[in-house]
Amino acid sequence: MRAVSLAIAITSAVCFGFSGPMAKFLGAAGLSPLEAVWIRMAGAGVLLILALAIVRPRALRVPRARLPFFAAYAVIAVAAVQSLFFVAITRLPVGVALLIEYASPVLVVVWVRFVRRVRVPRSAYYGAVVAFVGLAVVVQVWEGIRLDALGLLLALVASACCAGYFLMSDSFGDDVDVLGLIAWGMAGSAVVLLPVSRPWNIPWHAFTTTADIGGHSLPVLGAAAWLVLVATVIAYITGVTAVRRLSAAVGATVASLEVLAGALIAWVLLGEHLGVAQIAGGVILLAGALLAQTATVRLSQDATTAVVETVRV
Repeated sequence: MRAVSLAIAITSAVCFGFSGPMAKFLGAAGLSPLEAVWIRMAGAGVLLILALAIVRPRALRVPRARLPFFAAYAVIAVAAVQSLFFVAITRLPVGVALLIEYASPVLVVVWVRFVRRVRVPRSAYYGAVVAFVGLAVVVQVWEGIRLDALGLLLALVASACCAGYFLMSDSFGDDVDVLGLIAWGMAGSAVVLLPVSRPWNIPWHAFTTTADIGGHSLPVLGAAAWLVLVATVIAYITGVTAVRRLSAAVGATVASLEVLAGALIAWVLLGEHLGVAQIAGGVILLAGALLAQTATVRLSQDATTAVVETVRV
């Protein structure tokens, strides 16, 4: 069971890792970052809603009492995380913005421990810290550090919203269908992003062309389809599933492998070679994620013990 949960989490991280490279191809075709985000959210939302309407219509039913939760998920867990990060990297080095956003596992662990008052195994703390250190090495945060006040604020808010994504994914009950939540979350975020993304200005003719980056070519329509289907639909479905199987604290730490996956994918698709520091940081990051994942054993054992003690009483 643990191996399956970890495999789902890693699959999510790898799928999310395609986001940056695919977005770069869209950028090379003339789309702005926010336009690419809107294509991603709107495409995923429409695809999921149509698919569910055909094969699983009940998933699209939203309990009236859960409307605020669905709205918050669309705004915080989807729209804010995606848009704030893309705006932040226009004012901060990408490595610094990534490091700040992926401080979210630490925020999740702190929230679970002190707000939810849930005892978290030490391995969850250690794993989050080790993964954070590995991430700092992967993005080589020491190179070209330039802190813009607004960019720093945006990255911090993005990190908090990213933590919100993991916590919200771990907080709903059986009255909410996972696929329905993701479908309406995507569609809702596309609506929220309309004023800033301005999709009516998107150069739609670009989708009939081919984008070139560093000697690598890819049909723009293919890049957009992969961004929507793999880096969004599959990534979110497996991501939420992993969090619900591993817990928010552990799932958030394992999800930080997205940065390593993104670097490896960019190496293959864009020719962006990894340096010694990035490879070493990736090993540290992976070690931190695996260390945090061992916390699921402790959590399961604690839950089992609690049940046994309840039965005895």
